[in-house]
Amino acid sequence: MALLGFCSCLAALLLLHSQPASPALILSLKHHYRGGDHHNRRPVLQSNQSACDLFAGTWVRDDAYPLYQSSNCPIIDPEFNCQLYGRPDSNYLKYRWQPLDCELPRFDGAEFLMRMRGRTVMFVGDSLGRNQWESLICLILASAPQTPTQMIRGDPLSTFTFPEYGLSVSFYKAPYLVDIEIENGKRILKLEEITGNGNVWRGADVISFNTGHWWSHTGSLQGWDYMESGGSYYEDMDRLAAMEKGLRTWADWVDKNIDVTRTRVFFQAISPTHYNPSEWNTGTASTTTMSKNCYGETVPMGGMTYPAGYPEQMRIVDEVIRDMRNPVYLLDITMLSELRKDGHPSIYSGDLSPEQRANPQRSADCSHWCLPGLPDTWNQLFYTALFF
Repeated sequence: MALLGFCSCLAALLLLHSQPASPALILSLKHHYRGGDHHNRRPVLQSNQSACDLFAGTWVRDDAYPLYQSSNCPIIDPEFNCQLYGRPDSNYLKYRWQPLDCELPRFDGAEFLMRMRGRTVMFVGDSLGRNQWESLICLILASAPQTPTQMIRGDPLSTFTFPEYGLSVSFYKAPYLVDIEIENGKRILKLEEITGNGNVWRGADVISFNTGHWWSHTGSLQGWDYMESGGSYYEDMDRLAAMEKGLRTWADWVDKNIDVTRTRVFFQAISPTHYNPSEWNTGTASTTTMSKNCYGETVPMGGMTYPAGYPEQMRIVDEVIRDMRNPVYLLDITMLSELRKDGHPSIYSGDLSPEQRANPQRSADCSHWCLPGLPDTWNQLFYTALFF
């Protein structure tokens, strides 16, 4: 038990952790996505006997949107509640996703309650999963405002229930999906262990996973002190390589532990950020750049493509899912979300102080999304994939 003895000695632990990941380890984790274009596995909807790509299309203005008001949905966290915290424009609420070759069914919360009676739905991942979880609850409540509900908020597990229907909709915080354990006061990100988290998900009827943003965090935002892989500890390693290792651990667990005949499994593709206007202002004169991020953006991009292309992390997601024995449903929201540079909270977040709001160059949130807003479309696609 050399590893256990090693872990009991903090001085030795720190000595080993000071070493970076070996080049051989990094190369072994990278070889899948280095060299080769990103291949998009896009689920299709059968509509009028022709395949419809749900995730290729454009944003169109629709004054029937939004599907609910933030004032009527008490579950929205302050960081997503843009209207409550002073966002002066509302046109960003008036857009509907239009696939090229079919019409998306309108989300029907009453139908969702009936068809999911007695079921458990769980979102697992980071705050983008929480963004979608809250959106789904708001959409359901808009159709059934009088139905009794119960709410238990916790960390890492929060659950919203509809007792009359025996339906629970939960969010489980696991930003890396794989386990984090405390050893000698240090947070160890276990790239090859997931049982601790997996035991929580095992019984759910529908599970939607996401991960991505936390793998790139550094400094005070980093969620771990050291990584463990293959019995060795690392102070740091290539973040994309680490993410691939963690995702393959997740995929292997899903393949071995999820009965796909009774459980529907989704993976939410990488949610893009909009911190760099040069990604969407390519080819325009920029001598008078008003902002260094999404602050002040009020309309979506036109067209079907984003000049900056897909986030690098999507190559890993695509590779891992394609290699699964039973590939999960990829809710490929990346490109359609990239077009929505107008959908972020920016400075209109209850998590910001007045001083922070006065300095959008430094404080704007261009990672999360306003509610109502873009995550409602994610859930419309989720709803379509579940029932149609």
